[in-house]
Amino acid sequence: MNMASTLSKRDIDVLEKIKDPESDPSMAVLLDDKLPKDPNVRTKGEYDRVSQKERGVVLAMQQLEMEMAGPTPKSHSDLLREYRKCVDELDDLISANPVYASARNNRAQALRRLYGDGMLVDGVSEMGHGLIRDAGSDETTRASTTVLEDLDRAVSLLSPPSLFAAMSPLAAKTLSLAHTQRAAIYHMTSRLLATGTLQIPASRKEATWTALEFEGAASHDFALGGRYGNEIAKGLAVSTNPTAKLCGQIVQEMMKKEYGPGLA
Repeated sequence: MNMASTLSKRDIDVLEKIKDPESDPSMAVLLDDKLPKDPNVRTKGEYDRVSQKERGVVLAMQQLEMEMAGPTPKSHSDLLREYRKCVDELDDLISANPVYASARNNRAQALRRLYGDGMLVDGVSEMGHGLIRDAGSDETTRASTTVLEDLDRAVSLLSPPSLFAAMSPLAAKTLSLAHTQRAAIYHMTSRLLATGTLQIPASRKEATWTALEFEGAASHDFALGGRYGNEIAKGLAVSTNPTAKLCGQIVQEMMKKEYGPGLA
């Protein structure tokens, strides 16, 4: 029996909702390329000026990554010095333009590269490390606090006021990246807590979270990253959501019993 021919569109949408609790076929993001690339930058001229400075830093970071992968990579000390210089330049850019979300997103990315996605956990395993391997607890905590604050602020600055509000494609892309970056950190934290301990200031909401709460928050952010345009994040939302995984397994077993073991 062809299962697709026996299910209505509503049935398929319900099953999709069970598979991915964050999905909603009626709530697609409304994109309008006539809107400002960043809703918080007042004029096109100001946006062009700020984004050009940011682009120079991003290109420098990309060049560093290419050199690391090349036949004659820089020494580790040179690499760290130049990455830190990029972070310093982003610090200056954000200080002068605190509501420019893209620079915050890129600073978070640079600090993730330096300190790794395990930066919220003390005593991380090899998989959680970044380029800096000998950072003290205080230094890592300062960096992780900056990353989380940057991503929170970027999400706050760019999130549309309602599900039906339009946004520019570039704003949606930046928002997607901010959600996805935060999800990656939360997801790694959920995995590392089995062998390490949280090193987060008590003032942060995450300071009392369990591994399961980090996993749920990661899934939520992956889903929003997917909603705003990142297909990889959308797929990861399901695989990292413990509730969705359980529901998916239950539905799959029920449908196999109904339609036969050959159901894919």
